[in-house]
Amino acid sequence: MVDTDRIVGTAKEVGGKVQGAAGDFAGSSRDSVEGRFREAQGRAQDAYGQTKDTLRNVADDLSDYAGDAYERGGAYVRDGRRVVGERVEENPLIALLIAGAVGYGLALLLHGRR
Repeated sequence: MVDTDRIVGTAKEVGGKVQGAAGDFAGSSRDSVEGRFREAQGRAQDAYGQTKDTLRNVADDLSDYAGDAYERGGAYVRDGRRVVGERVEENPLIALLIAGAVGYGLALLLHGRR
């Protein structure tokens, strides 16, 4: 989607060029200067619109990337949960020992040694 600042800026730029050229042709320095000024304003407004378009596109891309990462993360969690569940079913004693060691380590971290 093209930003309206780009359209208006381009129109001002073209109008300024025409006014500047007409001022040069007629020998009117006032019209020539006003035309050049309008042309510069139009160019600046067009650049502003381009910047807004670029930022909008970047924001859209980031949103898409974040959505994809969220979906992939959910898939990784589901796969991990399934694999861990299978391992616990295959070796319940080892899983119990690992869980106990992790719990003991967390208790030491939280309460420290006294």
